[in-house]
Amino acid sequence: MAMRFGRLDLNLLVALDALLTERSVSLAADRLCLSQSATSSALGRLREYFADDLLVVKGRHMILTARAEELIEPVRAVLDQIRSTIAIAPPFDPATADRQVRIMASDYTTQVLLADVFAHLEQEAPNMRFEIQPMNTNPTDAIERGTVDLLVTIDFAVSADHPSKILFEDDYVVVGAADNPAMQGEMTRERYFESGHVTARFGRAQLPAFEEWFTRRQKKQQRRIEVVAPTFLSLPGLVMGTRRITTMHRRLAEQMVRTFPLVMRELPFAIPPIREVVQWHITNNNDRALRWVVERMEAIAQHRVQEQGNVVRLDSPDDLLRDELAVRFQADSSSR
Repeated sequence: MAMRFGRLDLNLLVALDALLTERSVSLAADRLCLSQSATSSALGRLREYFADDLLVVKGRHMILTARAEELIEPVRAVLDQIRSTIAIAPPFDPATADRQVRIMASDYTTQVLLADVFAHLEQEAPNMRFEIQPMNTNPTDAIERGTVDLLVTIDFAVSADHPSKILFEDDYVVVGAADNPAMQGEMTRERYFESGHVTARFGRAQLPAFEEWFTRRQKKQQRRIEVVAPTFLSLPGLVMGTRRITTMHRRLAEQMVRTFPLVMRELPFAIPPIREVVQWHITNNNDRALRWVVERMEAIAQHRVQEQGNVVRLDSPDDLLRDELAVRFQADSSSR
């Protein structure tokens, strides 16, 4: 039975939140799992109740009226309170849970962490299903809009408005073909900058990976980028049989050199390590299924750290540098 306040069907607040967030009837319909006609009907009732158009067409887009802008935060706050205090979460049993979890993650994260996680969860939660969505240029927007349940990415890229947990830390190494002359012996700074490089960039905006972003800021020397790849996993194949090198996450490199005719060497200069974190929307804090998946991710990530003898350096001497880099990285990414 619909809850009502005066003449307002409180169930319409969910539709209003989607419309205010998406600023599009069709996108709001997708988010609500309703038809466009049903969503248009809900918008009509909302307009009647508030005596305001709420969304109006301007050019090819819809924009919010001043009244609609005023409603964004109050409506979200009301729904958050309902979810956290009124809704009763059903008991969660991983052995019987029938649930789909949508995760946004890079192919690197999928390879070095999620593959292991899903292998374990197949045994513990055989009816759960997982969908991996590729990283886009604004991953936190996917959390805000609810198009993904979990975001796994570097700590620089998550939102301060939602909870997150550090999963593991990783650093960088140089990878090249085993017969590449530049890979014979210790990698020197001279060899590194004389070599042609393969790097990864993402999305339509061609956002650089962190290692490329960082090395661009080396004032004395710049790398010669000869090949740009769309994924981390394509990097090994693009250096095999060539004299090119690539800078890769150590965890991924360790897997690749066991599989392909590649070798890895330590970098001739320091790049701050990255920290992979998992983030979820604050309104999902009480979602027992998601919290269980996060806990399993964390446990498996830490088990791998212990196996490899690595220590997650949460308070390293590089923290001040990392904080400065985080601000610059976010500013650069948002400007694209």
